[in-house]
Amino acid sequence: MNLQETSGGLRRLAFRATRLIACSLPGGRISAFGPGDDKIGSILAINLDRQPSRWQRLLRELGRFRIATGERLPTIVQRMSAVDARDGRAVAATADVDVMYRLGDQLFVQPDARLAECFGAEHPIRMTRQEVAVARSHVEAWKAVAAGPHRHVLVLEDDVWFRRRAARAINSGWRAALRRRGSAGEPHLLYLSFKDADGAATRTEACAALFRPVRGLWFLSGYVLSRDGAAMLLRAMPVVGPVDLWMNYRFRELGALALTRPAILQREDGPSDNAYSILPFLARAGTVDAGAPPVRPEGLPNGFTIAWSVGEGDGLAMALSMLGLRTRAFSGSEPKLSALQIVAIGDVFDAIVNPPLDLAAVRAIIDRLDVQFVVETGVNGLHGPWVERLPVARTAVIDGANPRWEPVCRLLGLDQPAEDFPAGAPAGTEMFYDGRPDPSQPSEATVAVKAMPMDNSPWVLPLNAAWRPRPIEKREDLSMSGSARTSTKPCSPKLVTLVETFPGNLADFTREGVIELPEGKRLVLSVAAAGDVRPFRSGAFASARRFGHGRFEAEIRAAAGPGLVTGFFLHRDAPRQEIDIELMGNDPWRMLVNVYFNPGNEGAAIGYGYRGSPCRVDLGFDASADFHVYAIEWSPDRISWSVDGVTVHERRSWDPTPVPHLPMRLHANLWAPRSVELAGRVDQRVLPASADFCRMTYLTDEEA
Repeated sequence: MNLQETSGGLRRLAFRATRLIACSLPGGRISAFGPGDDKIGSILAINLDRQPSRWQRLLRELGRFRIATGERLPTIVQRMSAVDARDGRAVAATADVDVMYRLGDQLFVQPDARLAECFGAEHPIRMTRQEVAVARSHVEAWKAVAAGPHRHVLVLEDDVWFRRRAARAINSGWRAALRRRGSAGEPHLLYLSFKDADGAATRTEACAALFRPVRGLWFLSGYVLSRDGAAMLLRAMPVVGPVDLWMNYRFRELGALALTRPAILQREDGPSDNAYSILPFLARAGTVDAGAPPVRPEGLPNGFTIAWSVGEGDGLAMALSMLGLRTRAFSGSEPKLSALQIVAIGDVFDAIVNPPLDLAAVRAIIDRLDVQFVVETGVNGLHGPWVERLPVARTAVIDGANPRWEPVCRLLGLDQPAEDFPAGAPAGTEMFYDGRPDPSQPSEATVAVKAMPMDNSPWVLPLNAAWRPRPIEKREDLSMSGSARTSTKPCSPKLVTLVETFPGNLADFTREGVIELPEGKRLVLSVAAAGDVRPFRSGAFASARRFGHGRFEAEIRAAAGPGLVTGFFLHRDAPRQEIDIELMGNDPWRMLVNVYFNPGNEGAAIGYGYRGSPCRVDLGFDASADFHVYAIEWSPDRISWSVDGVTVHERRSWDPTPVPHLPMRLHANLWAPRSVELAGRVDQRVLPASADFCRMTYLTDEEA
């Protein structure tokens, strides 16, 4: 479980140069490898079929060494195809791996009081697809070892290198392991590569060459496994949770051993392919100051993609968006587009779905070599009888009833996502439709707005679109007319105090930071006690349930003081989506509104971006001086923000992001951003500071 930060560019280049030089020099003889029952007879290297360069790189690394007989080490290496996380069938439910584990399993390997306090040992965690694929790859390796001819095999991942004096360390460690056979049986498991869990590893029977771990080792980059040990692991399945975590529960029965110092390390010249299910929990607990790694698709194809889908959902538009293409969809009711209009759309968007085209436009785009086409089977009639005329070399055809990534990604030259091909948002959400108001139509602004820097992501309009917050339409009725509801009475959500934090926050949220009021809650930010990881403590709470579209409001008196932010917002993860109201303590006369959008269905691990699409709205009063009513009104095709019953800002689809479409929880917090530019630097002389929330209500039927 490699949670190290990715090395900087210069460090990666320096590491790569060092390894190129090292691979040209002999590494010595590792007499532990060779024929015979007292030797490590084979190396089983796990490598993805789509990463042949890693396999060649590994062979160069191993080629530095010789075995006991004098032959080069690669002569005993056997490549095994790794299970690919991008293959949905390969990571589907299996008897070999249980995808659900407890947070207590993580705590067994690496105790963390803050993590336990935030979530509790019984909190369930679902493995990522990458973790499932890694576990299944190792299970397949164990099956090969158990059925193979060699008594001991080194199982090796393909992103490793052998450190200086590795031959000496492996030889002495193997001799020491063999000497212990009298009391513990033959060495069934010997770690040549590992990471101590932040010093939490329990070591016994230590000598100069190796030790016996009780628990506390991460990584399975390189370990020697006996044939009998492989059989023991297979009998103990299913693997529950990440495989390196699960192995800690097997140490005793296998008599596990580990080198005093690892001889094999993971390479530093590239980020890990893995995605770790525990990382968001560690980030929320404040144990690490990083969230799930941001997903920003790279290597987008040149040209423009035109697609036609079947059905009423936005599955194909969602899929193209998940690939990193800024995608616009059409309903079919729009006027037909000319070739010139298509070119203009291509200046802003990378792909369009179901465009209404006239015959001249069809002929023109077919002749353009920079246009690719994606067609779901079943498209005909209304979408054009000319589909058969599309150039085969520039067209991907996918099964409308059972769509898959492979034909689309092959056409566009993109890697397949780990997530399944999306079903898309429900019909009627219009999330990829361009709902921006026509700038030629006059409208009346109620409150001035100011734009701020936005994320440079495929899910926000590009800079050349020159987006600025537009004047809103004057609206008399602030309720969500037209939405079906069983009741018109606002209800107070059940609220849960949060004990966590998030990256970029200088404060830990604690139970002591939330004080009950007769009609609400007070959040208090104060200086943390000596020894706390973060310099401040504060409070936060959220609804126990998630909600769909609706109106969400609260009476808020914001905290005053530089470096303080009072937040009222809707939020979700996987994929990350958010609708914000934030009140800055150093500028209480303005309100920051923001939208984060990431595509995908429930569970998609997409969360790129740290700024969203924010702008500030002038309030005309000091938000920290008294209570005011703040509301977010979220519907399928737009988001409106109001203050004291007056709509002050509004967004529609692609204005400048799609409208979030998945259920979210309602949140409130008082926090201290690391970014001085956002709210200034905290002045401890004004602490403790507080924000009050009263009469929080929601009006929705779409509870999740």
